[in-house]
Amino acid sequence: MKIRYAVAWLVFALSPLTANAAESGLDAVFGTLNGYLAQVIFYDVFPGEPKMPFIVAWLIVAAVFLTIRFSFVNLRMMSHAYRVIRGKYRTADDQGEVSSFQALSTALSATVGLGNIAGVAIAISIGGPGATFWMIVAGFLGMTTKFTEASLAQMYRRVRPDGRIMGGAMEYLSIGLAEKGAPRLGKTLAIMFAIFTIFGSFGAGSAFQVSQSMGAVQEQIPFFKEFPIAYGLLMAVAVGLVIIGGLRRIAHVAEAVVPTMVIIYVGACIWIIGSNAPLIPEALAKIVTEAFSPIAVAGGMVGVIVQGFKRAVFSSEAGLGSAAIAHSTASVRYPVQQGLVALYEPFIDTVVICTMTALVIIITGVYNAPEYEAIRAASQGATLTSMAFATISDWFPAILALSVVLFAYSTAISWSYYGERCWVYVFGERYSMLYKAIFIGFVVIASVVSAANLVDFTDLLVLSMAFPNLIGLYVLSGKVKFALNEYEVKLASGELDREVAAKK
Repeated sequence: MKIRYAVAWLVFALSPLTANAAESGLDAVFGTLNGYLAQVIFYDVFPGEPKMPFIVAWLIVAAVFLTIRFSFVNLRMMSHAYRVIRGKYRTADDQGEVSSFQALSTALSATVGLGNIAGVAIAISIGGPGATFWMIVAGFLGMTTKFTEASLAQMYRRVRPDGRIMGGAMEYLSIGLAEKGAPRLGKTLAIMFAIFTIFGSFGAGSAFQVSQSMGAVQEQIPFFKEFPIAYGLLMAVAVGLVIIGGLRRIAHVAEAVVPTMVIIYVGACIWIIGSNAPLIPEALAKIVTEAFSPIAVAGGMVGVIVQGFKRAVFSSEAGLGSAAIAHSTASVRYPVQQGLVALYEPFIDTVVICTMTALVIIITGVYNAPEYEAIRAASQGATLTSMAFATISDWFPAILALSVVLFAYSTAISWSYYGERCWVYVFGERYSMLYKAIFIGFVVIASVVSAANLVDFTDLLVLSMAFPNLIGLYVLSGKVKFALNEYEVKLASGELDREVAAKK
């Protein structure tokens, strides 16, 4: 039965006539839904200008609260977290589907995406160099949010009869809130989170990645301008070969792709920054001084803060609950160990990669150069970054195009897993293949249909995941605090090292 559904969907996806019909329908239906949902998510909670979207404030307040509650665990435990990632505390009794590093790679492959390239350029063009400072601050605060999500995901994960693990926000919302005497509320929030994630994966995790990366590829390979569906089919095959194999195959691919794409992109950024070494002190000075005394920025200092925090929370996904699904599958002895591993996710994504992009944009001066005004006005962040790369060499944009493809591909395969786990949570394991077929279908559709409203709608749904997720983090943060305190006592007394030695 599920094979027949899958075939039917693929026929739908590859039919130009159906696609055209879908496009007109999507524009009408999702355009209306976009308006209602955006009114809530982007409701202005700051009087006057600039606007402070409710969703950004919701994420910032939670990050600050959790960072203080856990006594800045994001800074205190980074060195220990690194040792956990390297496998120092791994034992034969650890239960899970993948290693801590593979779970981290899977989560990183979802968060390290086009936002690191395009979004940063847009943030700086609007908020100025000072936005970079607040982006870094938000990245550090988001580390604690990810710690909390991953720890709870480990605490409340369930091992299914087939040996696969079901974990994530939907589990700690339903089970955790039931423990607190609110089972109906917990189940409602869990279903809400799962539905938001499913639809978000089709748009932000699939269609958006393909459509945006295709634009960069078309500049380097004109063939895909004439035959865009060819790019969609290639991506569909590449994605399908991985996601049909399940989490272990996704984790293995992410383990190889994530370090590769980070090295390629960061290496190119370092080359550009190094080639303009005399300008580095001036760029760093601008980042710090304009964070507090912005020059010619709409909204003044608050506007710079908003831009920096928006970029960080949208890029790292800290607070959305998506990464918790991947971290729940890791093999660790103590739940907080994987929470500590998750600390590195916003650090790598925002503090390292986004900062590299920001320095390139600032040093090359494309963020305020008059000749790029049209690009900035159109919010074409990836194009603006490409212009920055082109200041070094004509072939550097090709490196950017390769990075864009790798970023888009890795994001797609990881988000397919997030959506598939939520689909299974709602509809059951036997319909898992149907979800994967639909996901692959959206990969193809994105190359031939310009359904902008659908993408906008699913982006909003991704941000909506923070509503139910952060309620769970607030309510259950006490349990994480208790577990962290116990763990630190064992670590300080040497008991943890003795346990590991006995189990090796």
